[in-house]
Amino acid sequence: QVQLVESGGGLVQAGGSLRLSCAASGRTFSSYRMGWFHQAPGKERELVAAISRSGINTYYQDSVKGRFTISRDNAKNTVYLQMNSLKPEDTAVYYCAADSRLWGPMSASAYDYWGQGTQVTVSS
Repeated sequence: QVQLVESGGGLVQAGGSLRLSCAASGRTFSSYRMGWFHQAPGKERELVAAISRSGINTYYQDSVKGRFTISRDNAKNTVYLQMNSLKPEDTAVYYCAADSRLWGPMSASAYDYWGQGTQVTVSS
């Protein structure tokens, strides 16, 4: 198993930036592909960005391409989400998740382990 703890959320004005971190403990971090999801009130949890075990492959939701960057440091057992040019519609709870597959489905149901989430609020 792997335990995940997110940090870095908060309140920011539109156009601002935040960097989310997700620290992992437990089994070997580099054995997991990682994803960042968000969930707004009344909406389904959806993938924002994903990164492969080595960090070579990445995936972004269309709405965040060019604004968000996912990265990982396997030596520090941490995955990051740099969020720039934030918009009010980015407001949501952000979760990191881990999955032992090499790559594959991008749905929430494909990920096995989840953090508790961190709130991101973007004011207009």
